[in-house]
Amino acid sequence: MKFRTADVRRKIKGLRQDGAAGPDRIGPKILQELREELSHPLAVIFNKSMEEGVVPQDWKEANVTPVFKKWSKSVSCNYRPVSLTSVSCRVMESILRDEITSHLTAKKVIKDSQHGFMKDRSCVTNLFEFLEKVKTVVDGGSGFDIIYLDFAKAFDKVRKERVLRKIGAHGILSRVLGLIRSWLSGRRERVVLNGKFSTWEGVLPGVPLGSVLGPLLFVIFINDMDDTVETITCILCKFADDTKLGN
Repeated sequence: MKFRTADVRRKIKGLRQDGAAGPDRIGPKILQELREELSHPLAVIFNKSMEEGVVPQDWKEANVTPVFKKWSKSVSCNYRPVSLTSVSCRVMESILRDEITSHLTAKKVIKDSQHGFMKDRSCVTNLFEFLEKVKTVVDGGSGFDIIYLDFAKAFDKVRKERVLRKIGAHGILSRVLGLIRSWLSGRRERVVLNGKFSTWEGVLPGVPLGSVLGPLLFVIFINDMDDTVETITCILCKFADDTKLGN
């Protein structure tokens, strides 16, 4: 795999201008205004990172902003942590994600039960496929049992070495695997609230929330779930970490 200047330019052009910058304070608006000048240097950096298997430390840091969900505002678990990472790194992740997804699709590696973060699949296809199975069974006069699964703090509980082994088992090139290994290692984050910053803390488990590549890595991580439950269910539908089992 090689990062091409044209691909970098295309990804920068597609950035939302109102997106927030990461800890490096380089936002999407700056990159877009200077994309003709910055696309080639960024492509050089991306390729150098690939060759050496090293991601710059500044690209492995995140500002975490708590976003209120519901109930009491005085309870910390009622906030969703949103991670703001380097926009430049997200451009690299986006190109990596496209290449990995193309490989997985061409080799038909990801199970058909997965509808999240996959091309031509969505929550709508997930719903229709499951409902069609339920309708067929019920119309035939039989009952239908459903189990709903939702992994609590799913991304936080991914074991890095295990997901790296699974990525390799899915036929991902060793150079790409080395880059992902570096990207997952040595990460740290801090909480930002009302202009105030906490101290930096290391992030040990999981794949990064708020990243571009993280959701795809999680999809790879749970891809073999089907092998475990196929003997006890007639249908399994996944949308990332949300799963429905039916029988």
